[in-house]
Order: sequence, then structure tokens, then C-alpha cells
Amino acid sequence: MKFNIYTLGCKVNTYESNVMSDLLKNKGYTEVSTNDLADISIINTCTVTNTADNKSFKTIRHAIKQNEDAIVVVVGCMSQNKKEEVLKVDGVDIVLGNVGKSKVVEYIDEFIKTKEKKLDIYDMMDTTFEPMILNNFNKTRAFIKIQDGCNNYCAFCIIPYVRGDVRSKDKNLVLQETNHLINQGHKEIVLTGIHTGHYGSDLKDYNFSDLLKELCKIEGLERLRISSIEITELDDEFLDVLKNNKKLVDHMHIPLQSGSDAVLKRMNRKYDKAYFIDKINKIRSIRPNISITTDVIVGFPGETEEEFNETIETIKKVEFTKLHVFPYSRRKGTVADEMDNQIDENTKHNRVKTLMNLSEELEKKYMNKFVNKEVIFIPEIKKEEYLIGHTGNYLQVKMKSNEDLVGQDVKVLLKEVNYPYIIGEKID
Repeated sequence: MKFNIYTLGCKVNTYESNVMSDLLKNKGYTEVSTNDLADISIINTCTVTNTADNKSFKTIRHAIKQNEDAIVVVVGCMSQNKKEEVLKVDGVDIVLGNVGKSKVVEYIDEFIKTKEKKLDIYDMMDTTFEPMILNNFNKTRAFIKIQDGCNNYCAFCIIPYVRGDVRSKDKNLVLQETNHLINQGHKEIVLTGIHTGHYGSDLKDYNFSDLLKELCKIEGLERLRISSIEITELDDEFLDVLKNNKKLVDHMHIPLQSGSDAVLKRMNRKYDKAYFIDKINKIRSIRPNISITTDVIVGFPGETEEEFNETIETIKKVEFTKLHVFPYSRRKGTVADEMDNQIDENTKHNRVKTLMNLSEELEKKYMNKFVNKEVIFIPEIKKEEYLIGHTGNYLQVKMKSNEDLVGQDVKVLLKEVNYPYIIGEKID
């Protein structure tokens, strides 16, 4: 039987989809693309915004329309949040939330035998870490999910309710998985989770920095990347690891969300502007050329023009490399949904546009710093006559080549910025 997987949302979902793919292949199923007809379609959903919900439902209906006879399995955050609505969609056969993805084969086998619809949603406030091991990853960089859940309860965020409390993967499983993926040819590992830097907060005498130190000792690992980390998790111990371990790449993604203290307080973020900037300065004292990318939410309830302009000034002061900009999305059940002074969609749209223009300006400024510099990049794809991949500090390099060097270290001289790429010339 053939299967395909539609993945929406974050890198955690990407990892979990790869695990499900591994499990189905090991059972003898054959994976096909989402453009091909499949006997089984799995939709791994996202619910972080209303747009994500709508996209998830649209993807479910598309999969059903593509093959009405397919077994349709819906999993993930949106089904955790809107289980009844999902089950009502004609053509959906199995509905799981954020527990049970590692048993997807068992659910499918049971459905094949009984033909009975299945709804299995667990209480996320009373669950443990679901162990998953990835045998291989379909890209040059391999993700490893080390953590799940969040207990920050930011005013705008639904994720703690659909992912549950913080829980960590056993360190031995993380090390085992890392070694295995390196043996499969992966040079770079990306640590991911819902609240990655909180890894170990539920473990005894072991924290995120301890894990990083052990991972950096693994032979064959060239790059270690953190998918995202909160500014409050960058303590002195972490900064010491950053200073002494060159395998940690010159790139960090640190969410800002707002550059206004008043908005940060309404968001229930755990820092203010001064704290954020001070930590960034400490990072740059260790890694002067580090690329720091961020998330920003615009149009949060009550955000005035002055507060938005304050965010712009903070962004310029920090000199982020790239912004991921999101218009605030109301989520039922969150504190912000009940707040007064909701911002109109047109204002949100204009503010997104302003920050996206600023993001491009910041990206180009950072990229130009590396023109005429020699760097190592790892090509991820070969597209026509070009190899395309990333450096450790996440510059997207494009190099003309007849050779297939995907997955290998390639030394290049960076010649010019051709946004969003920087053009490289191979050094033999």
C-alpha cells in the first residue's frame, strides 16, 4: 500500500512526520508524494493561528478529494484542539492529537481490519514524553525532537493547551539518535522542541547545557543547531557552552515577539527590552558575527502606533539578521482573545508589510558583510546548474557547478549578494 504525509506548521511536526514515515516504511508501506494517489493520507496539522487551522482543514479536504477511497488520518495540534470538528469531516477515518503518532501503524492496521472510525485524543496536561527515534532524515540537516510542551502561557498562544506541560526526551535516546543519524551521513543536527531551551527542567540534575556539551563531543558531528530558544534560557552556563564549543553554529533563532515593554507585559512574556538587548550583547561578545533571527507579532490587542514604532527601533538596535513576522491571530481560550482594543486586519497587514521590508534590508546588510570571504557551505539540493545550501550562520549560498556535491562540505568564495542568495565560487 502507498502512503503520503502532509506536514503543516513547525519543525517538531516535520520531525514527527519523518518518524511516522519511517514506521510505515519499516512495515512495508511505500511513500509517495502528496501529488500522487495514495491508499493512506496522513495530515499532520497545525493550530498556531486561524490561518493554520484553515490551511489544515483545506489540506484534509484536498487529500480526501484526491482519493475518496484512501484511509485518511488526521493528527497533531489542530486535531487536538478541534477534535469534534475534524471527526465530522466526511472522509476522515482516524483522528489523533499529539499523543499516538509513534503508534500510527497500529491505528491504521486496526482500521483496515475493522473499518471503524477512531478518535483517540489524550489529555495533554497528564501525559509523558512520547519516545520517538528517527532512523533517517530526508534532508541534509537532520532534526531531533528533544522536548515537548510549554508552560510559559503567553497571552496569545494556544500551544501549551494542545502540547501540554514541559517534558524531556531521555538523554541516552538523544545521544543514540544523534550517533545513528551521523552514521547515516548527516553532518548537521538541529535540536527542536516546543520549548527547546527548557529541556531538562523535568529531569534530575541534567539540563540543556549538559546535553549540548555531550553532543558536541560526538565524533562526526560538524554542526549543531538549535531551532529556537527563548532569551530567558540563555543563562551563563549556556553562554559558556557557546563560547567553548565551535560545533554550535553561528546562528540562533530567538523570539522577540514585540520590542515594546508595554506590549511584552500584556503578552505575558518573561523579559523586557533591556533584558533582551543585554543578552544579545553578551552573545555577540562571544560570537561577533553570529546571525540572530527572530519572531515578531504585530497587531497584538492594544498595540498603538507608538508601540509599533518602538518595536521597529528595538529591531534596528538589535540588528537581527531576519524577521519572521506574524499578524496577531485570536485564539479562543487564550487571555488575549478576551482583551479589549483588538486591532483591525488592515492595520495588521500594513504593519506586517513594514516589518517584512525591514527584514529584507537587515538580511542584505548582514549578507554583504561576507562578500569576498571564504566559507564552508553544505549543498542541500542541486537545481539545474546550481548547488544550493547553507553556511553555519545560515547564509543561503548558490553556486554554479556540474558536480553533485549535495551533503558534502564545499569551500567557496562569496562573490555577491543576489537576494535571497549569496553567490559562491568554489575554491579547489
